[in-house]
Amino acid sequence: MSIISDKQNKNKKIDINAKNPIVKPETNEGDKSFENSIRPKTFDAYIGQGALKETLKITIAAAKKREQPLDHLLFYGPPGLGKTTLAGVIAGQMGVEIKITSAPALERPRDIIGILMSLKGGEILFIDEIHRLNKVAEEILYPAMEDFYLDMTTGKAQTVKTLRLPLPKFTLIGATTKAGALSGPLRDRFGIIHRLQFYTDEELSKVVTRTAGILNIEIDKDGALEIASRSRGTPRIANRLVKRVADFALVKSDGKIGREIAKAALDTLKIDECGLDMTDRGLLKLIAEKFNGGPVGIETLAAALGEDVKTLEDVCEPYLLQAGLLQRTPRGRMITPYALEHLGLKKRVTSAQQSFFD
Repeated sequence: MSIISDKQNKNKKIDINAKNPIVKPETNEGDKSFENSIRPKTFDAYIGQGALKETLKITIAAAKKREQPLDHLLFYGPPGLGKTTLAGVIAGQMGVEIKITSAPALERPRDIIGILMSLKGGEILFIDEIHRLNKVAEEILYPAMEDFYLDMTTGKAQTVKTLRLPLPKFTLIGATTKAGALSGPLRDRFGIIHRLQFYTDEELSKVVTRTAGILNIEIDKDGALEIASRSRGTPRIANRLVKRVADFALVKSDGKIGREIAKAALDTLKIDECGLDMTDRGLLKLIAEKFNGGPVGIETLAAALGEDVKTLEDVCEPYLLQAGLLQRTPRGRMITPYALEHLGLKKRVTSAQQSFFD
């Protein structure tokens, strides 16, 4: 597997819970080497996304029979669900090399041109965060994806000439958390588009057990399920929690992870039964106690919490919305009855909220 160095240090995402990033699905520096060591290499080892795996198996088998590269693929969905891992599995099943980069690293035309010209027949190019690809790089990709040609110009002013350089047939796999941010022409050039789903507790329990086995950590079924239930449906978070709970078990017990040890460790980390950390609960309590449950504007919440609006929208809200703890309305954010029950707070319903709570 060939990996192209990117420039992520210049494009780090803001983390509103920097002191405790355990339950944030975005990758961090500590995840990279760890994830590489536990990533599955085959579909049998890859847990979850059952419907997608069956579709890909058929697609790969057909491509092999035709002796042609795969169609270009686009994977989208929340971070931490295994898009990069899945691309590596596809490359392994096809028996080809994969080159990995991210869109923010392709700042200049020569970056994308250099990568495309280095590809060999049948190889896979994986571009993470492809929705952040700049317009110049995107325009270069169009003929490369469609006709496997690279359009270049030489000379200046009246001596400009256009050259079409042939490229070996390759497969582009794009990954994004914001499929809607992709331009129509780019999105239409992908032959296969799939959304990755959140994992069930049972699937995450298998992920936890597999990771613990690789790390030589003893864990029972109940302990794995306890960790899985607080992992927000995201394998990346589950893998982080395995390491943290294993540390706790080693110091406080005999090193074996059972339900009680897992529960005690996660309670110590301030991660509750819904997978919420202190920041999530702080946001919900702010809406409930200071703004009577809402509706309240996102700008007001950002100012009250001392956070950036974009950070709240991209980092904190997605899981709260998906879990049914927060509601977006035309007038602002509202806390849900389920969230009030989870936080142990009483409903204080205003006339503006009556229809919602009814």
